[in-house]
This record gives sequence, C-alpha cells and structure tokens, in this order.
Amino acid sequence: MKTANRSRPARRAALLLTAFLLAAAVLLAPAPAFAGGLRLDLGDHEAPPEAPGNPGAATASTPCVNGRAGIYPCHDVDLVAFLPRDEMGLGAQDIVNDMWGWTDPSTGVEYALVGLSNGTAFVSLEDPAHPRWLGTLPTRSFAATWRDLKVYRDHVFVVADVVSHGMQVFDLTRLRNVAGPQSFGPDAEYAGPGLGAGSGFFLTDAHNIALDEETGYAYVVGSNTCSGGLHMVDVRDPRRPRFAGCSAATGYIHDTECVVYRGPDARYQGHELCFNSNADAFSIHDVTDKRSPSVLARTTYPGLGYVHQGWLTDDQRFFLLDDELDELRFGHPTRTYVWDVRSLDTPRLVGWHDSTSPATDHNLYVRGHYVYQANYLAGLRILEMVQIENAVLSEVAYFDTTPDQEEVGFGGGAWNVYPFFASGLVLVTSIGEGLFVLRPTLPESADGGAAVAPPGSDAGSDPGGDSGEPAPPRLVRRGDG
Repeated sequence: MKTANRSRPARRAALLLTAFLLAAAVLLAPAPAFAGGLRLDLGDHEAPPEAPGNPGAATASTPCVNGRAGIYPCHDVDLVAFLPRDEMGLGAQDIVNDMWGWTDPSTGVEYALVGLSNGTAFVSLEDPAHPRWLGTLPTRSFAATWRDLKVYRDHVFVVADVVSHGMQVFDLTRLRNVAGPQSFGPDAEYAGPGLGAGSGFFLTDAHNIALDEETGYAYVVGSNTCSGGLHMVDVRDPRRPRFAGCSAATGYIHDTECVVYRGPDARYQGHELCFNSNADAFSIHDVTDKRSPSVLARTTYPGLGYVHQGWLTDDQRFFLLDDELDELRFGHPTRTYVWDVRSLDTPRLVGWHDSTSPATDHNLYVRGHYVYQANYLAGLRILEMVQIENAVLSEVAYFDTTPDQEEVGFGGGAWNVYPFFASGLVLVTSIGEGLFVLRPTLPESADGGAAVAPPGSDAGSDPGGDSGEPAPPRLVRRGDG
C-alpha cells in the first residue's frame, strides 16, 4: 500500500497516457463491422455501389398505365413524385442510402428523412407531387456508404458506418416553416459511456440503429462496441441519450427489430425482445433488463448466405427475413424466408417465397397483410401474405427504380422502403437515383381484410403525439384502377 501511494503520480500519468492512446486508436481505426470481437470479412457483401450516373430529372404525378409510369416499369403503383439526388445537394459521386419517415403531430405534414453519403436530408411532403428539400444535417465525420436513422418523440437518431461518427440527434420540429435549403446542426450527440464507465468504450462507427418507440430505447448494432452486438441507449429524454447496456452474446448484429412482445408465447408477454439478423444466424434477445440481457435463441438454416434484415408480422407470430447473399452464392431468385416464432426459444423455418426476379434483396417491412421490399435492381416489390403459416406469399405490386435492370448484385437500385405513413404514400430510396414518392393501389387481401399498422405505434410518427393510428394504404379491388 505504501509503495502504491508513493507511485500514485506516475501511475496517474501512465493511466492518462493509456486513456489517450486508447481513445486515439478508437477514433482513428478503420470502420468495417465487427463479429465476435473480430473483423468480419464481408467478401462481396454490400460492396460500395458503383459511381452513380445521371439520376434523371424530377418527375411528378405519373400514373402506372400498361406496365409503365413514364420510364419506370410498374404494376399497381403510381409515381407521385421523383426527387433526384442532385436536388438534395449531392454531387456526381455521392449516393442515397437508408431512409425513414416522420409525421409532424401538430401539422400532419409528412417528411422523408433521407440518408446520404454526406449526411441526412430532410424533405417535406406537404405537397407530395412536389417534394421540397429543406436542407441537410451533415455527417459528423466523413462520407459514409452506410447511414441509418430512426425516429422517436419528434427526434431523429442517426448513425453511420464510418469512423468517429457516433450518434447524432436532431429535433424534427425545427423543420416547421423552413423556407429554403440550409445546413442544420445536431441538437445532441452520443458517443457511448467513454473510457472507465460501463464497458469502457467509445461508440464511433455503427452499421444500423433500431428504436423501440414504446419503451424509448435505441439499439445500435454493427458498431465498434459490444463485439458488434446490441449497444443499448436510453433516449426517453431525446437530447440526453444515456448508455443503458451491452450484449455481445451473439456477436455481430447487422440489423434488428425490438418490440414489446404481445405474441402467443405466454412466457415472454410484456417483455422487450430484439429479433436480430446476425449475418451468420437469426437470433432473439430478451432485453427487458438492459443490465442483464439474455439470448432466447440463435439458429441458422440451409443455404444461408448473409442474414441481413427482417420484420415481424403484426401479430408477432412470424418473422420474415431477407438473406443478402443467397441469390449470388446459390443462383436462385430473390428469396424471402418465413420463420414461425410462436415459440421464442425454438424458432422454426416454415419455408420461403421465391420471386420471379433474380435481384438481390435488401430491406423489407410488414404492414398489415403486405410485405414491402426494397430489392436493389428489382426496385419496390409488394407481397401479400396469403397463407403466411405455410410461407405462401404472392407479389401484387411493384415499381422498378432502375428501368430494365434486374440482375443480381449490388450495382445500385432500391436501398430502403418506408410504408408506414397514414396517407398511404410509400417512400423508396434508390442509390444512384434519389427519392421516389409512390402510391400503391393494392388489392384487397385474400380474407377481405385491410392493412393495419403494427399495434402500439406508427413506426415512424411520435406515439406520444396526437397523430393517431395511421390509416392503411389505399385499397382497391383488382380492375378498379
């Protein structure tokens, strides 16, 4: 003890130097994803898209007639508007990536929140046929091929898979009455608990973020922390994000959906669960106790390429999953996997749906009876869940953002789709093109029901606001237009 006391100044200096070197290593390290604490060799997964060409001119209000909406192949999806990437402040080599939506609870105006390689663009859909770019929240550090964002309590939370970015927080109510494009600053930034607190790390790069709007917790995944697993953040006070917990139990997570569980497995009703796409597996976490999360299941399947992303059905009985490399590696068409998750510790693969297109799939979401998919060079694909318990799906509508290209691979095309607006508008971001504002005219489902929003929230609007439960997309009978 006496020796330790006598060496305290030297030890303090050594600790400060170590902290500085560790922080520098974190901030300067390259930013590929982590898996189990090791760098993940992604091979041909999500190779950065080719340098985009001319995105084309802005277009408004073009109905889908005889299989085309202007130059775009389509079926039962009208083009409301197209906003090219260069009209969101992007240069010739910049791209569009992920996207989410927000509805102002006071005005009812819907907004597109568009991930760009150089930041996050805000687009007003007050006049949907003439979307208006309001400005951009610049990237915190460097340009990023991969940016992701989600909304809670009128704030958007943004991460990027690039060094020194962390998480940005922006108050979306600032968009009210914005006259023209401007550069916005964040309202808050988050970089994790820091050295010497919690697990002792900084959050720098992250591939994705999920947000449970019912609980107010964000789940950052694919980051330089938690072995790429769940980095949990309390955002109930959006401008003061706080570290809540970490789970590295299943290694790298590429994407996740986290919900308060109300499904059929009585053992976990009321628990907060995350359904994870782990690249090499599908897993389910119980994150009710953020200090002690537990893994309920981790499983694989024959023909696995890269478990990329997925979404629960509204009743939380099934999970639909897209695999981003199976088409490339095994030569089959676009494939959507259906998992029975009625028993959460033993999820069971029911089967899969094969598209008529060979294109690589990217992101999908479920609303009511319909699955909305962004499938790269096949564009937006909408499937009806005819008999989901038997993995029977039927394509009922589509809109191709890259005309006459449907090959497999990552050469461009639809990155993300947002189908949760009350108006029935559906947004699609296309990598080299820009933002598409679309309106499906969907047939009634096989059982006569209409699409409904997931229970509890509008997956993009503030559940604590006054926006109310969203209406379904506009439904018409076949042949009615």
